Amino acid sequence: MRGTLIARIWRGVIRAEHVEEYIAYIKATGGGEYKRTPGNRGAWTMSRTGGDRAEIIALSLWDSREAIEGFAGPDIEKPVLYPEDHKYLIEPSTITHYQIAPAPEP
Repeated sequence: MRGTLIARIWRGVIRAEHVEEYIAYIKATGGGEYKRTPGNRGAWTMSRTGGDRAEIIALSLWDSREAIEGFAGPDIEKPVLYPEDHKYLIEPSTITHYQIAPAPEP
């Protein structure tokens, strides 16, 4: 994964009524840590509600695997969870990484 940006996508599912509250919690915990970690190029939180459930996505961009390790530790495939996450998450969260292809030349 060297030489290209890496997208880290965390996915969690919560009850729909907790979307705003949980997104604020993410910004106060993991989102803040992302931005303080060297090699982070930005982080965004997204939600999609369907019925009584909501899917939450935290997308972050990184310079390298080593930069992600600075946030997540040596096992970057393991979700980083915080003390209150268990109150919101109604199924196990997941992590996926993608190499970002260079933009096409004009």
